[in-house]
Parts: sequence; structure tokens; C-alpha cells
Amino acid sequence: MNWKAVARSAIGTSHQNQGIVCQDYGDYRIFNDVIVGAVSDGAGSAKYSDIGSKLAVETVLKCFSDINEYPDKQEEFDQSFSQPLSKEEAQKLFAKIAKKVITELHKQAAKEDYSVNDLACTLLVFVATNDWVAAMQIGDGFIVVHSQESEYQLLFQPDKGEFINETTFITSTNAVKEMQVEVISEKQEFICASTDGLEKVAIRLSDWKAFSPFFKPLEQYLHELVNPEEEDKYLIEFLNSERLNSRTDDDKTLLLCFFDRE
Repeated sequence: MNWKAVARSAIGTSHQNQGIVCQDYGDYRIFNDVIVGAVSDGAGSAKYSDIGSKLAVETVLKCFSDINEYPDKQEEFDQSFSQPLSKEEAQKLFAKIAKKVITELHKQAAKEDYSVNDLACTLLVFVATNDWVAAMQIGDGFIVVHSQESEYQLLFQPDKGEFINETTFITSTNAVKEMQVEVISEKQEFICASTDGLEKVAIRLSDWKAFSPFFKPLEQYLHELVNPEEEDKYLIEFLNSERLNSRTDDDKTLLLCFFDRE
């Protein structure tokens, strides 16, 4: 039994037409039976948001990797996550991580002599074992989980501002205050984290429910693969398909995780 996962991004057609790089980033780490994942969407109005989104995700993963850096720390790591986090513990953990990300973004801005707002990006993070999931979200995008006993579940309603394309970014002064946190103390076989480029096709916006026909093929795809990172043709073709691009012209990121009990 083990986690398997894959993270891929595709540039939106609007960015292709404008000659703009992909501003999304997503990645994960697996430590024995614990998986940590993060995705980030750089603000379209921020000059270096592609750098910001990558730095945000890499900082999150480093926070968890540091715990697992040395073999003698592995036991400590397992003890830390041997039981489901309480909502309060998750809130403290993710607040600490968010503040670390903010610190790193400020360092990057100071180093290159530009405003930290030039690195503006959203941030979605989860840590999961085969028994529970803890997650946080700052800004829009979505995290969906699924177990054999329940329907696909959207963990958070995406943070949408008063105006179109407005949301909270990790660089916003109220980022930690606006952070959403959830803990599910139940087994989840499938986790999907994504930036907002796929919201219109994956989430039923009328009632903020996960659209199961979007997720079922992705879960089945991951279930059947032995090495998802090496067998990613289906996912790449899906993210760049004309059918998908006709529905959204934004950058798109998918981080898919499946706990294989077989």
C-alpha cells in the first residue's frame, strides 16, 4: 500500500497568444505513508508571479522535507502525523508554513529589488496519510477528495473577491487571516488539487459541488498506472486538449494523488 501521484501544468491559450509563461506551479513529496502536495497560481497582474508560485510551492515542500531530511528524524515525523491533526493543530501548522512562504517571498523581492506584490500567487496545501487529510487554501483554485464510502468532496469554496479575477494572494496583508483550513479524519483514496483554470469544468459553480464526471476518469487513470510520473501522456494531452481549451483559456495545473491499497 502506498501513495502514487503526478503533478502537471499547461499554459493557457490566452498566455500563449500573449507570449506569457505559465504562471502555475504544483508539486508533491511522499514520505512513507504521508504525502504532501501544493499548488499555486501566480497572479496575472503580477510581473514575476511565475517565480512567486514556484517559490511558494518549493518552500512548502521544504518545510516538510526538513523534518524528513535525516534518517534519525523519520521517527519524529511519523510520530507527528501518526494521529489526525485537530483543526486547531492544523491551523497552527499551516499558519506557520504560510508565514514561512511569505518570508521567502519577501527575501526574493528584496534580493531582486522589486515589490513583493510582483510575486503574488495563491497557495493550496494538503498533508495526508491513508487515514486522514489536512488541507489549507489561500485564494481560489480547489482541493477535492474522494473515498469509496462517499462522493467527491470539495474542501473549500474558492475565495472570490468582489470583482472578476479578484482573490486573496499569499502576499496579501490579510492572507493568513483569510486562510481556510479543513481536517477530514477519514480514509481518502483520491486527492486532486488544482488552480482556478479548471474551476469552470471541475466544479459546479451554482452550488459549489465537485463535478464527478470530471474527476472519475482522472482517478481511474491514476489507479491503473504503476508509475504516473513516467506515464503522463494522457494527462498532458488532456490539459492541452482543444476540448478543454475551448472552456478555459487560463493556465491549468493538476496534482493527482491516489492511495493504492492493493
